Amino acid sequence: MQKTRVLYITQEIVPFLPESEISSTVRTLAQGVHERDKEIRIFMPRFGVINERRHQLHEVIRLSGMNLIVNDVDHPLIIKVASVPQARMQVYFIDNEEFFKRKRTYTDEDEKFFKDNDERAIFFCRGVVETVKKLGWTPDIVHCHGWMTGFLPLYLKKMYADDPHFSSAKIIYTPYADEFSGNLDTKLMDKLNFDNITNEDVDFLKTPNALNLNKTGAQWADAISIGSETINSELISYIKDSGKPVLDYQTEETLVDTHQEFYGKVLSENGVLAG
Repeated sequence: MQKTRVLYITQEIVPFLPESEISSTVRTLAQGVHERDKEIRIFMPRFGVINERRHQLHEVIRLSGMNLIVNDVDHPLIIKVASVPQARMQVYFIDNEEFFKRKRTYTDEDEKFFKDNDERAIFFCRGVVETVKKLGWTPDIVHCHGWMTGFLPLYLKKMYADDPHFSSAKIIYTPYADEFSGNLDTKLMDKLNFDNITNEDVDFLKTPNALNLNKTGAQWADAISIGSETINSELISYIKDSGKPVLDYQTEETLVDTHQEFYGKVLSENGVLAG
C-alpha cells in the first residue's frame, strides 16, 4: 500500500524561526507523522530573518525560474531547501526578493503590519501549489497552518480545482491565536478577482481582517483542526456550525496520535484508504 502523503504548509517552523505556538506545533506534528511512516513535504516562506548560512539553505534550480502573477504583476519564484538533520526532514522555502528579503516577518520596525501582506500571502500560497506540481508529487492531505495560508483552500478549490495533483486531496485548515490587528489591503477583493475568484466566493473578505481570513480558510477547507487552546470565539462558533470534521485543540502529548486518527477519518470520508 502506498504511504499516505501529507503536505504541510506553514508560516513558521522551528528551527528556522524562533519558537512559537505555530512553529513548535508544526515541527512536532510533521516530525511525528513522518516517523509514523507517512510521506511528507513541508513549505514555509523564506523570510529575510532566516539565517541561510546557519541553516544551509540552498536554491533548487530545477524548481526555481517560474513567474507568478499577483495583482497583474509578474514576480519571480525562487525555491530553496534546507534539512532538519535530527528529524531527517527537508523544508522547502518560497522566496521572492520583493516580498521576503526584508529582515522582518509580518510587521515593520514600528510594529505596523506590512501593507502588502495580502500579496505576500497570495504569492506564498500559489508558490507552494506551483512547486508541488513541478515536483510531480500528489498529496492526499494538504494541511494549512496559520493565517498566511488562509487563501490556500480557496485557491485549491477554485483556481486549481481541476488540477490532477490536487483534485482528490483533502484540505485541512488550522487557525491559531496569532491573529493580526487591523486589515489587509482594501483592494484585496480586486486582486482575487484577477485570479477568477468572485466576490461571492470570498464574501467574508469584504472586511479583510484576521477573523475573516481565518473564516475563509475554514470555509473552503474540507476539515478544520484548532491550533490554539483559546482562539476567537466567533471563529470557533463558525467552525462548529460548519458541519465539517473538526479536531479540537491538542496538547503536545496527544498532537500526533490524534492527527493520525483525524487524517484517517478525513480520508475515509473521501473513499481513500490511509496508509
